[in-house]
Amino acid sequence: MGIAVGTSSWADPGFVAQWYPPGLPARERLPWYAEHFDAVEVNSTFYAVPAASTVARWAEQTPGGFTFDVKLHKLLSRHSAKLDSLPPDLRDRAETTARGRVVLDAALQDALADAVLEAVQPLVDAGKLASFLLQLSPGFAPRCNELDELAPVLERLAPHPVAIELRRNSWTRETRAEETLKWMEAHGAAWVCVDVPEADHLTIMPRLDAVTNPRLAYLRAHGRNAEGYIRGRSVAERFAWRYSDDELEEISGRVRELASQADSVRVMFNNNRGSDAPVAAERFKELLSPAVAR
Repeated sequence: MGIAVGTSSWADPGFVAQWYPPGLPARERLPWYAEHFDAVEVNSTFYAVPAASTVARWAEQTPGGFTFDVKLHKLLSRHSAKLDSLPPDLRDRAETTARGRVVLDAALQDALADAVLEAVQPLVDAGKLASFLLQLSPGFAPRCNELDELAPVLERLAPHPVAIELRRNSWTRETRAEETLKWMEAHGAAWVCVDVPEADHLTIMPRLDAVTNPRLAYLRAHGRNAEGYIRGRSVAERFAWRYSDDELEEISGRVRELASQADSVRVMFNNNRGSDAPVAAERFKELLSPAVAR
């Protein structure tokens, strides 16, 4: 049983300005980050598939036991994507809309998943790939989508676990919550639990905790700024929040319960404004029982 704590990126502009030592070269940020945390979400992979040589440096720059959760490319999570976000060798085969957005089909989905697997192989070889994170678009909703659409992605990425974060609360309303969790369990996906504002808005998920894969539980802390979450235009506006100790203690109780049901728990702070996320993550580690945290 272990709890890994980190932040959703190590290269957020706010971190660079307010958390890292002044003047620290970019190449030294990940090693410095890894002195403070034992895990990190890779956010850049949402926008482009990295070169395997880049990923190999991540593995080399971090100590043994440090692990990565790799956010899957935006096209795989049903976000709008431009052609230049794809690996060069996939661009010729891709179709685009009149607005220049890539059209996702089964062949392209498989090829993109394969490209991701090839890119992260250095992390696999080093034993440092914890999971993939599939952060769905809020537009992925029951009225026009089926969860079965995601099954081919999970199958292609197997045996690596995939944590799925839904961002449309209609997936959890009334009896659909049980159906959603059962689908996750049947397909070996890890339900992403969230800490979010308590507000009635279609893009704000409930604080529903569940373990649907006994190997992995996952919690992302997005802050509790309801106004910013709903109306903010930038990441800093949406997720700006400085967690109090009482709030972190509340989250730690949830995490301890998840840890009693899963082999590993990933806790990632995404309250990205300035140094809010790393400050919260460091304090959260202090508040966790030493017998549970690793």
